[in-house]
Amino acid sequence: MVLKNNPKKISKTQIGNLGEIKAVKYLTQKGFKIVDQHFYYQHGEIDIIAKDKTELVFVEVKFRTQDKFGAPEESVTPKKQELLRRTAEGYLYKNNLNDISCRFDVISILSKNKKTTFQHFINAF
Repeated sequence: MVLKNNPKKISKTQIGNLGEIKAVKYLTQKGFKIVDQHFYYQHGEIDIIAKDKTELVFVEVKFRTQDKFGAPEESVTPKKQELLRRTAEGYLYKNNLNDISCRFDVISILSKNKKTTFQHFINAF
């Protein structure tokens, strides 16, 4: 995958940012309200924090340009899930949010051979 007017390959960071842009657009179209992006706490990051009606949703976005190492969502391992949980707890603590319903979603995007596959795993873990 190359950026228009740029013959160089794009970096992993640029691929991740592009995936998050696509995910925000998708969530917004589905009626989600984006609350925060790139929330860091200790050693973790949550890509997108959104509201789906009354529920707070912590969204992990995985965007890949190839699948030779598996589907994008497969990289959300139990270890990554635990890090996301701790980071979400940090978000709730820092924002003094108590008794709020929360869930974790994963958005998986695979863009390969000019075809993009988009999957939204609601309440993924």
